[in-house]
Amino acid sequence: MIQGFKAFIMRGNVIDLAVAVVIGAAFTAVVTAIVEGIFNPLIGAIFNADSLKTSFLIGLPGGGSLAFGLVLAAIINFLLIAAVVYFVFVMPINRMKEAQERRLAAQAPAGVEETAPLTDIDLLSEIRDLLAAAQGSTAPAGLSGTAAAVAAPRTGDATDGPKHTL
Repeated sequence: MIQGFKAFIMRGNVIDLAVAVVIGAAFTAVVTAIVEGIFNPLIGAIFNADSLKTSFLIGLPGGGSLAFGLVLAAIINFLLIAAVVYFVFVMPINRMKEAQERRLAAQAPAGVEETAPLTDIDLLSEIRDLLAAAQGSTAPAGLSGTAAAVAAPRTGDATDGPKHTL
């Protein structure tokens, strides 16, 4: 149980997530300070209130009030965070990716098609075919793949070289 926990904690994505949470908390403090120090007083001055949080108060019968300014302050805070994340992180990273794709495209020779990477099945099939060709065997009709390699007759004796079975 302890080894499993240790493996979980030592994974890179857990550490990355922890760093993101810490940076996010610090970033939220900066944006909240901007909203409360700059935007709230400006909007509060427009609506003749101490801050945005205390503006747009609508009293309810029997006491209490609806604080629409508080909701508006939270929306502004969210929009500021989203704008900063987009313009400081997302947009530059997208530009870097596009520039890297352009560099890679410029380095690729013209007219050469990209082939799909070989899978394990493709490689094993090629190995099987090469071994069968080296042994000079032919597969019985109607069989393909592993069945053909297994059913192919072997020639020679045990000293003819390595015999591989897949």
